[in-house]
Parts: sequence; structure tokens; C-alpha cells
Amino acid sequence: MLNQLFRKKPVQQALENDPEQAETHSLHKVLTTRDLTFFGIAAIIGAGSFSSMGEACFKGGPGVVILFIICAVACGFTALCYAEFASRVPASGSAYTYAYVSFGELFAWIIGWALLMEYSIGNIYVAFSWSGYFTNLLEGVGLHLPEWLTTNYRSAHNMYDQNISSEGMLAWMTAPKVGSLRIIFDLPAVIINMLITALVYVGVKETRNASNFMVMLKLAVIVLVIVVGAFYVDIDNWSPFMPNGFTGVMGGVAAVFFAFIGFDAVSTLAEESKDPQRDLPKGMIYSLIICTVVYIALALVLTGMVSYQQLGVSDPLAEVFKIREVKWMLYIVSLVAVVAMTSVLLVFQMGQPRIWMSMSRDGLMPKRFASIHPKFKTPGFATIVTGLVVGIPLFFTDEKFVLDFTSIGTLFAFVLVCCGVLMLPPKQAGEGGKFKLPYVNSKFIFPAMVVVAAGLLLQFNPQFFSNTFIINSETAATNVPMIIFFIVCVLMAVFSFLKNFSLIPVLGVVSCCYLLTGMALSNWIWFSVWLVIGVVIYFLYGFRKSKLAINTN
Repeated sequence: MLNQLFRKKPVQQALENDPEQAETHSLHKVLTTRDLTFFGIAAIIGAGSFSSMGEACFKGGPGVVILFIICAVACGFTALCYAEFASRVPASGSAYTYAYVSFGELFAWIIGWALLMEYSIGNIYVAFSWSGYFTNLLEGVGLHLPEWLTTNYRSAHNMYDQNISSEGMLAWMTAPKVGSLRIIFDLPAVIINMLITALVYVGVKETRNASNFMVMLKLAVIVLVIVVGAFYVDIDNWSPFMPNGFTGVMGGVAAVFFAFIGFDAVSTLAEESKDPQRDLPKGMIYSLIICTVVYIALALVLTGMVSYQQLGVSDPLAEVFKIREVKWMLYIVSLVAVVAMTSVLLVFQMGQPRIWMSMSRDGLMPKRFASIHPKFKTPGFATIVTGLVVGIPLFFTDEKFVLDFTSIGTLFAFVLVCCGVLMLPPKQAGEGGKFKLPYVNSKFIFPAMVVVAAGLLLQFNPQFFSNTFIINSETAATNVPMIIFFIVCVLMAVFSFLKNFSLIPVLGVVSCCYLLTGMALSNWIWFSVWLVIGVVIYFLYGFRKSKLAINTN
């Protein structure tokens, strides 16, 4: 039974599952390194910079730049691991395919299920953010939509229950009724999801051209925001640097990490890349470097222009120029925010169908998900289902819930990708792949790093370990994840010494696990429920229908 749960797909079989020679079943190979880099930037710079960054700055103050650096380092190690996989296994499916060849089928299914959160559920958050900026843009030109058509039902209900005067309260009070049910939904979010689904369904060439244009536009405007904003920076706003301490900085981990997850979407486009073994690694790494620099500069400008206490809003870039009364920039930011988040929707809406396509080819999902449209050469059925998975929850969920939900799933996937690299056999002479992950033996280096880190903690915070290992109703939510992180560090140190692990994936595992300690207990509960549902579905369908199971029988 255990052998069947962890049956692995041979690397060669993973490559053969990409039917490159079958004209009616393959995707268009049209993407270059530049296109993939632009897709990465399109997915990374969007809701993170124009929306969730506000929450992170509000919690961490100017010190949030430290969190951006930590996240960038964690994503950097992870991107290198993705690049190694993309070079050796240049097949569609992203982390799902990588887990299949390294850990086995059960873990591959879990990763595929987690990626459903990253792309589909993440796009729900982006659609809500897009709607907010689009509504502001309409207001700027004198057009007003009723509040019950620009607010999601859950937020309106919560505002009414808490008696908070807001747009949500007004939406609840003015909404039309069908019987006792109030008609409240975010119409712009629903419409943009439908339009994006249609564009992705039509073809990757059209999506690429639209994405590249939007990336160039939003990068130009973000540079303008940084330059103009720099003239309004008051260095007094950078003091105190960490007003809520390092705990406050880490409190924004869900918001900040959400800003970086887009580079993962590049790895889903292997089958549409002209030279995936060369272009995928470059596209991921280039986009990550560019976006990290942009995010750090933006965070410094935002927290320098106004007090961090004024940034707890869903549209921080527009808010700072509104406060500083720079009206011409306010309109430009609102316009480009709409463009920026449209590009994020495009890339994420492309990624999810291709993961489902890969899972279907392996027999873990119905065959229909692997069907390729004969004219448009896209996974048409999977694209439509993705549109429904994003569109239907727009009627009954809200932004905060989906933001926390998607970040934890992504980090979980990243941990397994880094671990998966450690499980790959050594590269054989002549094996394909134009990217090679640098090998640095961690046998002595990583154990030494753990010992030094522990010594520094004892030196500068003597009570840290004793306080961490005190578990009660008040401390369990923060201490239990930290204790688990310590255990992971010790285990990785032991295995590094015994197995001569490569240092980069080891650091990727540890840094992503550390970011997981910043997730709230509620995030873990919901994520656990989500995983249980996924495992049940796997045993009801995928375990029996898997091609590996059929071949074995």
C-alpha cells in the first residue's frame, strides 16, 4: 500500500507525457526568455505592490523592507531549485510534476491541490483588488456604481453586524432583495474574471502580447511613482524603523509573500516555451531579481511619504498621493493598478489549467481536463473550469480570507520543491539541461550555521528558547510553529552532515519553513481542512485511475 502511495514517475516518462510531436494535442511553442521574464514580472508586480503591501507596511512599519529581503532570499533559493527542476524536467505542471518525480504520487497530488489555492484562490484576491481600483477610476471620471454592486457579500454582512459605517454597511442597507436574500456582489470582479478567462481560452500568443504590453506600462509607472514619491519622503517617517518590533514585521508575512509567488507561474509554461531548459530558469530568476528591487524601493518610498499608520488600506499607492495631495499621480496610479492586476489575473489564469492538464494526463483527474482545443491550442475545458473556480467564490468570500489562504499553500509547495531537489539523483554525463544548480556541500557549513544562530540568540536574547518552549493557550499559536521550525533545522543539520546535501536547497527549505512560522493558527486550520478534502478526493478517484497504477496492474 505504501509503495503505491509513493510510486514515482520516472523523469523520462514525465518528459514523454508532453506530446511534442502530436499536432492536435500539443500547445503552441512561442515563448522566449523575454516573454517568460515578462510573465514573471506580470504575476509578481500586481496585487502585491498595489494592494497587500499596505497591510504589510501597516504591521511592520519601515522595517517591512527586512521582510521583503527575507522573502526575496527564500524565493531566491526556491527559484534556483525550480530552475534545476525546470532544466531537468522541462514539462508542464510546475511543482506538481517536480514532486511526482522526486517524492511520489501522494505528495504530487497534495502539491497539485495546494497549487489550486495558489492560482485559483489567489486570483479571487486579485479580482477583488482590481475591482477596488477600477471603481475608484470610475469615480474619478464621474461614474458611480451602486455599493451593492462593488462590495462582496461577506464584507458587507460583517460591516453590518459590527455596525461599522462603511461602503459595506451602505451596500447592506441599500441592496435589493429577492425574498429575504440581499443581492450584493462585486460586479467588476466578476466581469474581469470572465474577460480574462475568455482571453486565456483564445490562445497564448494573444495573452503574451497583452501581458508584455501591460508589464512595460506598469514598470514605467512604478518607476515614476518611486521617482516622484522620493521628493515627498520625510525621513522622520522612518523612525521608529520597527514600531511593532520584529513580531510586527513578521506579521505581514502573508501579505508580503503573496507578492512574490508569481515566479512559480513561469514554470507552468514549459510546454509553450521554445527552449524550456534554457529559458525557464532565466525567466524565473530574472523576474525575481527585478521585482525584489522594485518592492524594496516602493516600501521605502511609501513609508517615507506618510506614517506607516496610514497605510492599512487596500490601495496604498493611491492613498499616499491622496494624502500628499498629488492628484495627477493619484489618477495615474489608479489607472496603472487596473492594468497591473489585469496582467496578474492573466498569468495566474494561465497557470492553473496547465497544472490540471498535467494531472489529467497522469490519470489523477478526468481525461477532459487534458483536452486541447483544436483551433486555439489551449487546455480549453480546464481553462473554463478555472474561470468558474475563481468566479463562483467571488459571490460569498472576501479579500482577507483568500490572501491568508493562498500564501500558506504556496509556501508549503515551495518547501517540497526544495526538498525534491535533494531527492533527485545526481546529474549524469550528457544529461539535458542548460542550467546547473551550483553544488556547495552543506556537510559542515549548515550544522555550523545552526550552532552559530543558536549561540547568537542566546547571546542577545537569553530568554528566547525558554520562552519559546512554554506552551499554553496564549502562546500555542506562535510557539508551536517555532518549535517545529527548530526541529526542522536540527533534522536538516543532521541529514546535511550524513548525506552531504547541497546547501542551496537546504537553505530554501529552512527559509520557507521560517516564513511559515509567521502564519496565524486560523491559516493552518483552514489549510489542514483543505488538504484533508484533497486527500479524500485522491483516494476516491486518483489512486485507482492513476496511469502508474494501471501500468503496475
